[in-house]
Amino acid sequence: MIDVTQQIDAVHRRVGRRTFKTAEARVVTVSQDYDAPVEDVWDACTNPERIPRWFLPVTGELRLGGHYQLQGNAGGTIERCEPPESFAATWEYGDETSWIELRLRAREGGGTRFELDHIFHIDDAKWGEYGPGAVGVGWDMMLIGLTLHLSSGSQVDSGEAMTWMGSEDGRRFIAESSEGWYEANVASGEEPAHARAAAGRTTAFYTGAEG
Repeated sequence: MIDVTQQIDAVHRRVGRRTFKTAEARVVTVSQDYDAPVEDVWDACTNPERIPRWFLPVTGELRLGGHYQLQGNAGGTIERCEPPESFAATWEYGDETSWIELRLRAREGGGTRFELDHIFHIDDAKWGEYGPGAVGVGWDMMLIGLTLHLSSGSQVDSGEAMTWMGSEDGRRFIAESSEGWYEANVASGEEPAHARAAAGRTTAFYTGAEG
């Protein structure tokens, strides 16, 4: 489906903190470069007819102030929209609310830098259980779909994607993604032993090995 090592290496992962809505928040950031122009990447990320080709079916009004719902996943409200460069929205799943911010930037020589922040207020105990990989591995998996779609223009087969995630390559991808988030967590200042334990729990959760 995709070259595991190439995709893992193509993504830059960063973990940090910032003041957000008057309180300190954790920030998990993924970024990747694409050969496609900014306008095409923007359309892939905001067009309700195109999003299901690589991610999930979406309903609602994808405009400033509008509410969206991803099938079987998060929903929320679009709080800022500056096409074709950025948008921000709430990310509401169950009884928890966090936020996402997408930024697209034209690269010198062509192509686009895609960068997404996932921002959330979370206590240290809950963060310590899984660390940044709790959401980071999910965003890595999302980027597989976007990468395949932008490189081919075709729709990603969801059944094939689910089968692949359960394969040896899929499990290796999850493990290497989790390792990447472990490294980003340590780089942010987390104690290595704590970060390693959290990464192990994250890998077990995503691979179904958690007992």
